Amino acid sequence: MFYYLFHFLDKQFNLVGAGVFQYISFRASMAAIFSLLIAMVFGKKMIHILRKKQVGESIRNLGLDGQLQKTGTPTMGGIIIIAAILIPTLLFAKIDNIYIVLMLIVTVWLGVIGFLDDYIKVFKKNKEGLSGKFKIIGQIGIGGIVGLVLFFNKDVIIRKNTSNTPTAIYQDIKSLKTTVPFFKNNELDYGHLFSFVGDHYVWIFYLLLVILIITAVSNGANITDGLDGLAAGISAIVGVTLGVFAYVSGNTIFSNYLNIMYIPFTGELVIFCAAFVGACVGFLWYNSFPAQVFMGDTGSLSLGGIIAVLALILRKELLIPILCGIFLIENLSVIIQVYYFKYTRKKYGEGRRIFKMSPLHHHYQKLGYHESKIVTRFWIVGILLAIFTIATLKLR
Repeated sequence: MFYYLFHFLDKQFNLVGAGVFQYISFRASMAAIFSLLIAMVFGKKMIHILRKKQVGESIRNLGLDGQLQKTGTPTMGGIIIIAAILIPTLLFAKIDNIYIVLMLIVTVWLGVIGFLDDYIKVFKKNKEGLSGKFKIIGQIGIGGIVGLVLFFNKDVIIRKNTSNTPTAIYQDIKSLKTTVPFFKNNELDYGHLFSFVGDHYVWIFYLLLVILIITAVSNGANITDGLDGLAAGISAIVGVTLGVFAYVSGNTIFSNYLNIMYIPFTGELVIFCAAFVGACVGFLWYNSFPAQVFMGDTGSLSLGGIIAVLALILRKELLIPILCGIFLIENLSVIIQVYYFKYTRKKYGEGRRIFKMSPLHHHYQKLGYHESKIVTRFWIVGILLAIFTIATLKLR
């Protein structure tokens, strides 16, 4: 909104300083500052409202240290994160940009699904929350929208340099190419990969892939949200990395220098990523140990879905296992634990466990590590994974 306002003032009245709003770096900085302030100021009021409404977390006793002390801590704090993402994005981004529109839809859609889940848990006193079936339907729905937009929308293109001379000549191409890490010719075309079904049906397989990625990452973030500050901190680290990718992918000079795909219009996603990171960091003000508020599914499902869709837009979804390694290992720890328990119960008559408890962060709690130490070490691993992910731009 401010972009259009100051562009008009600059054009019509030559207002001093108005032209600064054309720069992505300035608008991203403002978005980050605003999101931080919104999360911190609105967060305090929101926590007060949640306490007044007695929207407290019901803790199931798993025998973990300090666990029962968290009973009654306000949940549904994901509303703070969503507000801190949406408001700065609407104020500072170009809201006619297809990618910005898509990210706003994803944020609201998954936020609503998470809110319904938390609402049922808190107000309907149903610990199961929203039925898993309806959660999956919601994730499939948003996955379908994202997949259709990325496949059919005319503005979703890559721009290739078709000239071998020093003067670049760019051509817009409608393509399903994505980035494959560690390979010199690091592009994979889903159109070719799914060509066995015929050109008319490629979109169906692409749609299924998008749905799978969004569902997996959003559930991974949801599972990771088990310790104070863990999911928000990891999401902030991932958000910074995706912001870097958005900047270089949407810039002709950097994309040409790094020899990566130039994806027009993705530069605006830097503003969204800045708001996303600011919202996560601002939320940590209240969510770090000991937490004054939990994000609930309202926040965790949104964070995971946002990360997945950003990676898909930037054609870096094959980097998710590295970048979101914490989400992945948390998810895998649950899957391995469940299947190993079932396998040993069938084979030996009693179920056995690989981990003392899953997800993985609870395993370390059972080993006697303090919650803050576990979270900090997971953040450090997340930072290392993020640096390694960025290094893949040149590591081929």
